[in-house]
Amino acid sequence: MADRVALLEEPDTLRGALAPLRRRLLMRLSEPASATELAPEFGVSRQKLNYHLRKLEDAGLVELVAVRQRRGFTERMFRARADAYVIDPALVRAPNKHKGDRHAADHLVDVAATTVREVARMQNAAGRKGLRLLTFTLETEVHLAAPADLHAFTEELAKAMADVVARFDSPGGRAYRVVGAGHPAIRDTEEENDDRAA
Repeated sequence: MADRVALLEEPDTLRGALAPLRRRLLMRLSEPASATELAPEFGVSRQKLNYHLRKLEDAGLVELVAVRQRRGFTERMFRARADAYVIDPALVRAPNKHKGDRHAADHLVDVAATTVREVARMQNAAGRKGLRLLTFTLETEVHLAAPADLHAFTEELAKAMADVVARFDSPGGRAYRVVGAGHPAIRDTEEENDDRAA
């Protein structure tokens, strides 16, 4: 079964998920559990866990999967509604001043954000119908000798893409959005610096 992905696109839902304890609860609740079971794991009282579970339930991030009687009280079992949560980038980004500029980093971020939003929504819709979302991903790395080569490479890539699209494009067929993007690859030393900064 494919992973369930939830797109967080409402500010109130996002606020409900961002508290550190609630983020940890969402990760833990890939398997059903109750506040009674979780309290010792998290080192907090059952009452505090119940409060945070209610907030997550109100935000639609967890679902009640079972209710059982246990030693004189009702125990409610919760499970996360998704295996992964994706924040809609539109909630945390300023408007793009470079829209349409193929060499602007802001434009690349906006295109990537749109891709995240659209694919997450379609994957959820397909999952509800028991269908698989048909997508493809192409990845590679190129080493350019000089910064000036980037523009020539981009133009060649755009021409090649246009040629392939012209060969396969069929009016009335199922439309696919194809995104080609490039950014500097992170060097091992940069990754090490990021790890140290985290």
